[in-house]
Amino acid sequence: MASVRDLKKDINFVLGDIIEAVYIWEAETNKKDSKEGTAIIDKAITTFDDLMQKVNDKGVEKPKVHFKKIRVELEKKATEMVEQLNKLQK
Repeated sequence: MASVRDLKKDINFVLGDIIEAVYIWEAETNKKDSKEGTAIIDKAITTFDDLMQKVNDKGVEKPKVHFKKIRVELEKKATEMVEQLNKLQK
């Protein structure tokens, strides 16, 4: 299994890429600070905070299972945000 450090990096990179994609979309469409983009960015930041809190939880009985659940949750939430962003680009 990957290390905790790698999981933290994955969370940071995935959510950072989503935020960057929103900024690119806003720049391309001249919709600076759009409500839709801001909502996706806020969700990404909230997800980041939530997942990092779970990663740093020291009172876990089965760490491998715990970290696997976090990775699955990251994938699910990131997919939802990417789908929201894709709807904006249509």
